[in-house]
Amino acid sequence: MLLAAGLIPFAFPYLSAGQSFSKSGVPAFASSSLNASSADLGAGRAAGSADLDPLPSAPEPAATGDHYEIAPAATWHQAPFSRIGIGANVSPLGIGIEGAIVLNHDFDGRVNGNFFNYDTGRFEVDGFDVDAKLHMASVAAALDWYPFGSVWRISPGVMFYNGNQLSGVGDITPGSSFQLENQTYYSANANPATGVTPLMGTGALSLHHRSTAATATFGFGKYIPRSDRHWSFPSEFGVAFTGAPTINVNLTGWACLDARQTQCSNVADTTTPIGKEFNNDLQARLNSWQKQLDKVTVYPIFSYSVVYSFNIR
Repeated sequence: MLLAAGLIPFAFPYLSAGQSFSKSGVPAFASSSLNASSADLGAGRAAGSADLDPLPSAPEPAATGDHYEIAPAATWHQAPFSRIGIGANVSPLGIGIEGAIVLNHDFDGRVNGNFFNYDTGRFEVDGFDVDAKLHMASVAAALDWYPFGSVWRISPGVMFYNGNQLSGVGDITPGSSFQLENQTYYSANANPATGVTPLMGTGALSLHHRSTAATATFGFGKYIPRSDRHWSFPSEFGVAFTGAPTINVNLTGWACLDARQTQCSNVADTTTPIGKEFNNDLQARLNSWQKQLDKVTVYPIFSYSVVYSFNIR
C-alpha cells in the first residue's frame, strides 16, 4: 500500500494537489476539454456546410448561329488544282486511261482516252468470206459536278476524237454464188490471159457519224475523294451523241450472171449492163443496212474505274 502510494507521484508528475479523476479514469480536466473540442468540431462542420457555395455548372459550347466554331471532322475542303487522280476503266469504248483534277469542292475536271483492237477472224456474211478487225480509239474530256457535295455525279463533256470502227477484207471463192437483192451472182474464176479476177472487197463500219460529239453521263463515286483516302472506284453511265454509224463497201473483180460464166463483167465498169446492175443491187443493199443503222444515233457509255489520287501541292 505504501509502495503504490509512493509510485503515484512518478506516474503522474503533472498532477497537482486538488486534481481528480473521472469515473472513466481520465483526469477530470482532460475529460472536460475533450468534450468541449468535440462540440466545437460539430459546430464548425455545421457552420462550414452552411457557408459553402454550390459548384458552378459546365459552360455551354461556343457557337455562332447554328454552327459550331470548330467544323465537324467529316468536312474536307481542298484547294483548287491541289490534288489529281490517275486511273483506268473498262467500257464499250475500250480500255481507258483517265486523269482528274480538283477544281473546287463540287467540281472536278477529267480527261479520258480509250483504245482497243480485236481481230474477229474469218466469218461469212452474204456469201463473202470476211476477215474483220475492231479498232477502238477515242479522246474525251468532261466536267464532273457533285451536287451539294454528294457522291452522285453529273458530267457533261465532249469527245474530241472518235476513231471507233469495224473494218474488214473479204473475198468470194471463185465460182461460188451469192445474193444481192433478188439477183444471184457468181464470182468469176481467175484468168490471167483475159485479166479476169475473182470478186474481193473491203468495207468499214464507222461507229459514228461525227468524229466530234457531245457526251452526257451520270455516275456514283468521286474520282478524287474529298478526304485523305487515295483509292476510289467510281462508275459511270450515259451516252455520246455520235450520230448514226456509217457503212462503206468497195468491191473489185469480175461478177457473172450464170454458173458457166458466159455473162461476166468487171464490177468497176458501170457502162456495161452487168456492171451497172451489180452496182445498183449493191447500193440497194447498203441503203437497207444504213436505214437500220440510222435508228441508232447515240453510243452507250458505261464504265467502272479504279483511280488513285494524291496531293500535288
